[in-house]
Amino acid sequence: MAQENNKDKSYYIIIALSVVLVLMAATLYAGSVGGSDSNSENTLQMNGNAEMMVVPDTATLNIGAEVMAPTAEEASQENAVIMNAVIEELKGLGLEDEDIRTSYVSVRPEYNYGEKTRTIEGYSASNSVQVTTTNLDNLGEMIDRSASAGANQIGGISFAVSDEKQKELHEDLITEAVADASSKAEILAENLGVEIVGVKSSSISDGTPPRTYYEESVAMDAAEKPATPIEPGESRVSMSVRVTYIIQ
Repeated sequence: MAQENNKDKSYYIIIALSVVLVLMAATLYAGSVGGSDSNSENTLQMNGNAEMMVVPDTATLNIGAEVMAPTAEEASQENAVIMNAVIEELKGLGLEDEDIRTSYVSVRPEYNYGEKTRTIEGYSASNSVQVTTTNLDNLGEMIDRSASAGANQIGGISFAVSDEKQKELHEDLITEAVADASSKAEILAENLGVEIVGVKSSSISDGTPPRTYYEESVAMDAAEKPATPIEPGESRVSMSVRVTYIIQ
Protein backbone atom coordinates (compact mmCIF):
# COMPACT_ATOMS: atom_id res chain seq x y z
CA MET A 1 0.00 0.00 0.00
CA ALA A 2 2.83 2.39 0.88
CA GLN A 3 4.47 1.72 -2.48
CA GLU A 4 1.21 2.54 -4.32
CA ASN A 5 0.89 5.82 -2.39
CA ASN A 6 4.45 6.69 -3.29
CA LYS A 7 3.77 5.97 -6.96
CA ASP A 8 0.64 8.14 -6.85
CA LYS A 9 2.61 10.99 -5.25
CA SER A 10 5.36 10.72 -7.90
CA TYR A 11 2.73 10.72 -10.64
CA TYR A 12 1.12 13.90 -9.34
CA ILE A 13 4.50 15.57 -8.89
CA ILE A 14 5.42 14.78 -12.50
CA ILE A 15 2.09 16.20 -13.72
CA ALA A 16 2.56 19.34 -11.62
CA LEU A 17 6.08 19.89 -12.95
CA SER A 18 4.84 19.38 -16.52
CA VAL A 19 2.14 22.00 -16.03
CA VAL A 20 4.68 24.45 -14.58
CA LEU A 21 7.02 23.91 -17.54
CA VAL A 22 4.19 24.44 -20.02
CA LEU A 23 3.16 27.67 -18.28
CA MET A 24 6.75 28.92 -18.24
CA ALA A 25 7.14 28.20 -21.96
CA ALA A 26 3.88 29.98 -22.74
CA THR A 27 4.98 33.00 -20.71
CA LEU A 28 8.36 33.18 -22.44
CA TYR A 29 6.71 32.91 -25.86
CA ALA A 30 4.20 35.62 -25.06
CA GLY A 31 7.01 37.89 -23.85
CA SER A 32 9.05 37.35 -26.99
CA VAL A 33 6.07 38.03 -29.23
CA GLY A 34 5.18 41.15 -27.30
CA GLY A 35 8.78 42.46 -27.48
CA SER A 36 8.96 41.75 -31.18
CA ASP A 37 5.70 43.58 -31.84
CA SER A 38 6.84 46.66 -29.93
CA ASN A 39 10.04 46.94 -31.97
CA SER A 40 8.54 46.19 -35.35
CA GLU A 41 6.72 49.44 -36.11
CA ASN A 42 6.05 50.03 -39.75
CA THR A 43 8.28 52.86 -40.88
CA LEU A 44 9.02 54.95 -43.94
CA GLN A 45 12.40 56.62 -44.37
CA MET A 46 12.83 59.79 -46.42
CA ASN A 47 15.64 62.24 -47.23
CA GLY A 48 15.05 65.97 -47.50
CA ASN A 49 17.43 68.46 -49.10
CA ALA A 50 17.88 72.21 -49.18
CA GLU A 51 20.49 74.44 -50.76
CA MET A 52 21.16 78.06 -51.58
CA MET A 53 23.76 80.08 -53.41
CA VAL A 54 25.70 82.59 -51.31
CA VAL A 55 28.49 85.03 -52.01
CA PRO A 56 31.67 83.85 -50.22
CA ASP A 57 32.89 86.09 -47.43
CA THR A 58 36.38 84.63 -46.92
CA ALA A 59 39.38 84.37 -49.23
CA THR A 60 42.79 82.74 -48.92
CA LEU A 61 45.78 83.24 -51.19
CA ASN A 62 49.47 82.46 -51.22
CA ILE A 63 52.00 85.25 -51.61
CA GLY A 64 55.72 84.54 -51.82
CA ALA A 65 59.06 85.34 -53.34
CA GLU A 66 61.87 83.28 -54.81
CA VAL A 67 65.35 84.76 -55.35
CA MET A 68 68.68 83.48 -56.64
CA ALA A 69 72.08 84.46 -55.23
CA PRO A 70 75.66 83.14 -55.30
CA THR A 71 75.48 81.96 -51.67
CA ALA A 72 72.76 80.55 -49.47
CA GLU A 73 73.21 83.41 -47.00
CA GLU A 74 72.78 86.07 -49.67
CA ALA A 75 69.72 84.34 -51.11
CA SER A 76 68.15 84.00 -47.68
CA GLN A 77 68.82 87.62 -46.76
CA GLU A 78 67.48 89.00 -50.05
CA ASN A 79 64.38 86.88 -49.69
CA ALA A 80 63.87 88.05 -46.10
CA VAL A 81 64.06 91.70 -47.18
CA ILE A 82 61.39 91.14 -49.83
CA MET A 83 59.04 89.16 -47.60
CA ASN A 84 59.33 91.66 -44.75
CA ALA A 85 58.34 94.37 -47.22
CA VAL A 86 55.43 92.25 -48.47
CA ILE A 87 54.14 91.59 -44.95
CA GLU A 88 54.45 95.29 -44.13
CA GLU A 89 52.31 96.13 -47.17
CA LEU A 90 49.71 93.54 -46.18
CA LYS A 91 49.49 94.88 -42.64
CA GLY A 92 49.18 98.36 -44.09
CA LEU A 93 45.96 97.13 -45.72
CA GLY A 94 44.53 96.09 -42.36
CA LEU A 95 45.65 92.48 -42.03
CA GLU A 96 46.58 91.26 -38.54
CA ASP A 97 49.31 88.81 -37.50
CA GLU A 98 46.75 85.98 -37.25
CA ASP A 99 45.72 86.58 -40.87
CA ILE A 100 49.22 85.87 -42.21
CA ARG A 101 50.76 82.42 -41.81
CA THR A 102 54.06 81.17 -43.18
CA SER A 103 53.29 78.22 -45.43
CA TYR A 104 56.63 77.45 -47.12
CA VAL A 105 60.33 78.20 -46.56
CA SER A 106 63.19 76.76 -48.59
CA VAL A 107 66.88 77.44 -49.27
CA ARG A 108 68.45 75.03 -51.74
CA PRO A 109 71.40 74.83 -54.12
CA GLU A 110 70.86 75.13 -57.86
CA TYR A 111 72.99 72.66 -59.81
CA ASN A 112 74.45 72.64 -63.27
CA TYR A 113 74.69 69.07 -64.50
CA GLY A 114 77.55 68.33 -66.87
CA GLU A 115 78.26 65.13 -68.67
CA LYS A 116 79.77 63.51 -65.60
CA THR A 117 79.92 66.32 -63.09
CA ARG A 118 77.58 68.40 -61.03
CA THR A 119 78.44 71.93 -59.96
CA ILE A 120 76.56 74.44 -57.81
CA GLU A 121 75.68 77.56 -59.77
CA GLY A 122 74.00 79.38 -56.90
CA TYR A 123 71.30 79.14 -54.28
CA SER A 124 67.56 79.64 -54.41
CA ALA A 125 65.61 80.94 -51.42
CA SER A 126 61.82 80.75 -51.30
CA ASN A 127 59.35 81.98 -48.73
CA SER A 128 55.58 81.99 -48.96
CA VAL A 129 52.78 83.09 -46.67
CA GLN A 130 49.12 82.17 -46.72
CA VAL A 131 46.81 85.12 -46.26
CA THR A 132 43.23 84.77 -45.01
CA THR A 133 40.91 87.74 -45.17
CA THR A 134 37.25 88.67 -45.13
CA ASN A 135 37.97 92.02 -46.77
CA LEU A 136 37.42 90.83 -50.32
CA ASP A 137 37.34 94.35 -51.71
CA ASN A 138 41.06 94.68 -50.95
CA LEU A 139 42.19 91.46 -52.65
CA GLY A 140 43.31 93.14 -55.87
CA GLU A 141 45.25 95.77 -53.95
CA MET A 142 46.87 93.09 -51.78
CA ILE A 143 48.15 91.36 -54.90
CA ASP A 144 49.35 94.55 -56.56
CA ARG A 145 51.11 95.95 -53.51
CA SER A 146 52.73 92.59 -52.75
CA ALA A 147 54.05 92.47 -56.31
CA SER A 148 55.37 96.02 -55.96
CA ALA A 149 57.21 94.95 -52.79
CA GLY A 150 58.96 92.17 -54.71
CA ALA A 151 56.67 89.14 -54.46
CA ASN A 152 56.91 87.04 -57.63
CA GLN A 153 54.83 84.01 -56.60
CA ILE A 154 51.18 84.92 -56.04
CA GLY A 155 48.30 82.53 -56.60
CA GLY A 156 46.25 79.68 -55.19
CA ILE A 157 43.36 82.05 -54.45
CA SER A 158 40.27 80.34 -53.04
CA PHE A 159 36.95 81.59 -51.75
CA ALA A 160 34.73 80.01 -49.12
CA VAL A 161 31.75 80.68 -46.90
CA SER A 162 32.90 81.17 -43.32
CA ASP A 163 31.63 78.97 -40.49
CA GLU A 164 29.93 82.00 -38.94
CA LYS A 165 27.94 82.73 -42.07
CA GLN A 166 27.03 79.07 -42.53
CA LYS A 167 25.63 78.96 -38.99
CA GLU A 168 23.42 81.92 -39.85
CA LEU A 169 22.02 79.95 -42.79
CA HIS A 170 21.56 76.63 -40.98
CA GLU A 171 18.15 77.37 -39.44
CA ASP A 172 16.59 78.24 -42.79
CA LEU A 173 18.25 75.28 -44.48
CA ILE A 174 17.04 72.84 -41.82
CA THR A 175 13.48 74.17 -42.11
CA GLU A 176 13.53 73.77 -45.89
CA ALA A 177 15.11 70.30 -45.74
CA VAL A 178 12.56 69.03 -43.19
CA ALA A 179 9.70 70.45 -45.28
CA ASP A 180 11.14 68.71 -48.35
CA ALA A 181 11.34 65.36 -46.53
CA SER A 182 7.81 65.76 -45.14
CA SER A 183 6.34 66.65 -48.52
CA LYS A 184 7.91 63.65 -50.25
CA ALA A 185 6.93 61.32 -47.40
CA GLU A 186 3.28 62.47 -47.54
CA ILE A 187 3.12 61.88 -51.29
CA LEU A 188 4.66 58.42 -50.97
CA ALA A 189 2.41 57.46 -48.05
CA GLU A 190 -0.68 58.55 -49.96
CA ASN A 191 0.30 56.45 -52.96
CA LEU A 192 1.02 53.45 -50.73
CA GLY A 193 -2.30 53.79 -48.93
CA VAL A 194 -0.77 54.30 -45.50
CA GLU A 195 -0.89 57.12 -42.95
CA ILE A 196 2.01 58.87 -41.23
CA VAL A 197 1.33 58.96 -37.48
CA GLY A 198 4.66 60.08 -36.04
CA VAL A 199 8.42 60.40 -36.33
CA LYS A 200 10.71 57.69 -35.01
CA SER A 201 14.13 59.29 -35.66
CA SER A 202 15.89 61.98 -37.66
CA SER A 203 19.41 63.11 -38.50
CA ILE A 204 21.09 66.08 -40.17
CA SER A 205 23.97 66.11 -42.64
CA ASP A 206 25.71 69.39 -43.50
CA GLY A 207 26.78 69.77 -47.09
CA THR A 208 30.36 70.88 -47.62
CA PRO A 209 30.33 74.00 -49.77
CA PRO A 210 32.72 73.82 -52.71
CA ARG A 211 35.55 76.27 -52.65
CA THR A 212 36.17 78.43 -55.69
CA TYR A 213 39.82 78.26 -56.74
CA TYR A 214 41.96 80.51 -58.88
CA GLU A 215 45.14 78.53 -59.30
CA GLU A 216 46.96 80.74 -61.80
CA SER A 217 50.20 82.06 -60.38
CA VAL A 218 50.71 85.80 -60.64
CA ALA A 219 54.09 87.32 -61.45
CA MET A 220 53.53 90.91 -62.46
CA ASP A 221 54.90 94.38 -62.87
CA ALA A 222 52.70 96.71 -60.86
CA ALA A 223 53.22 99.48 -63.40
CA GLU A 224 51.76 97.28 -66.13
CA LYS A 225 48.88 95.95 -64.03
CA PRO A 226 47.87 98.63 -61.55
CA ALA A 227 44.61 96.92 -60.58
CA THR A 228 44.08 93.16 -60.48
CA PRO A 229 40.36 92.32 -60.73
CA ILE A 230 39.19 89.56 -58.38
CA GLU A 231 35.60 88.27 -58.37
CA PRO A 232 34.51 85.76 -55.68
CA GLY A 233 31.41 84.54 -57.53
CA GLU A 234 28.99 82.36 -55.55
CA SER A 235 29.27 79.18 -53.50
CA ARG A 236 26.61 76.55 -52.89
CA VAL A 237 25.67 75.79 -49.27
CA SER A 238 23.51 72.73 -48.71
CA MET A 239 22.02 70.57 -45.99
CA SER A 240 20.13 67.28 -45.92
CA VAL A 241 18.02 65.52 -43.33
CA ARG A 242 16.96 61.89 -43.00
CA VAL A 243 13.65 61.26 -41.24
CA THR A 244 12.15 57.93 -40.28
CA TYR A 245 8.35 58.22 -40.08
CA ILE A 246 5.99 55.84 -38.29
CA ILE A 247 3.14 54.70 -40.52
CA GLN A 248 0.03 52.60 -40.16
